[in-house]
Amino acid sequence: MTYNVFVTSEIQEFVGYLDKKTTRIIKENLKKLETNPYPGKGSGDKEKLPVKGKQRYRMHIGRTWTVFYSILEGKKQVRIAEILPIDEAHRKYGF
Repeated sequence: MTYNVFVTSEIQEFVGYLDKKTTRIIKENLKKLETNPYPGKGSGDKEKLPVKGKQRYRMHIGRTWTVFYSILEGKKQVRIAEILPIDEAHRKYGF
């Protein structure tokens, strides 16, 4: 099954300001969520987490970035909520 990955214009703009190599790596990793966004399946370091009282997921991209996302199974959608440097993600959410 294929999932549609939705990224807000703010996140697209943020990623667009990063250097070309980082942008490419982030985009390649977001594509991995199209085939299987769930932890333990497919590729990527993914985990299910409670974030702000909601069930969210996170995926580490290398040791540099963390992507927070939600899965709308009925619609086969993955919605990217945030992309943060890994240190900032740990400070903000304590993971």
